[in-house]
Amino acid sequence: MILVIDVGNTHTVIGVYKEEKLLGHWRISTDLNKTEDEYGMLLKSLLFNSNLSFSDIKSVVISCVIPPVSWILKKMSKDYFKVTAIVVEPGTKTGICIKLDNPKEVGADRIVNAIGAYELYGGPVIIVDFGTATTFCAIDKDGNYLGGAIAPGIEISAEALAEKTAKLPEIEIIKPKNSIGSNTISAMQSGIFFGYLGLINELIRRFKKELGKDSLVVATGGQAELIGNESKLIDKINPYLTLQGLRMIYEMNK
Repeated sequence: MILVIDVGNTHTVIGVYKEEKLLGHWRISTDLNKTEDEYGMLLKSLLFNSNLSFSDIKSVVISCVIPPVSWILKKMSKDYFKVTAIVVEPGTKTGICIKLDNPKEVGADRIVNAIGAYELYGGPVIIVDFGTATTFCAIDKDGNYLGGAIAPGIEISAEALAEKTAKLPEIEIIKPKNSIGSNTISAMQSGIFFGYLGLINELIRRFKKELGKDSLVVATGGQAELIGNESKLIDKINPYLTLQGLRMIYEMNK
């Protein structure tokens, strides 16, 4: 079995694959203070509760946007699973040609998403990843990573309103019944939800003008279903895209 770990700024998503089948997956908070032993025991508990054997993990693949956590997980893989983890970083075989001014600037999660989307759907393809930041990635028909856009995530936008104003509260991010809010909460929900939907749709339209109107649009990440089900420009919602991309990287590098 293969253990895949995607570490984001806010959440860490973990999955276990047997060949192409996803046997289990979990989402936990990203914690910079956890030690390799704490991660090891947490994983052991997650696997046990899903009736998966700790000793059956033969490979670990890691995508991480926080370098100190990457080092901790590499050590955990060696200490607990007795394997050298494959970490997505410059030099890792990916099959994707990155056409950026500085290819090393591209986050590991964006590369993994690009691999997963291109292998699953072909190109041209646009990936919208709803994470702490919302990222847009463009891959052409030949599998070249052309670049993208980065916007504040929907949760960051809502938190900023509550933190930077005296009277606006924290809110639950949901689709409101009306765009014209009848109270502070519904007004904030309208501004956040419909405003964010407008941001997503406008960037997709602009990407399609440059990449091609036939470009497939794939949404992934924590808020993918909330926004993706409302946007008529999003073709596919795949919450496991990053995990699938990590499994594919294992196949390329094993």
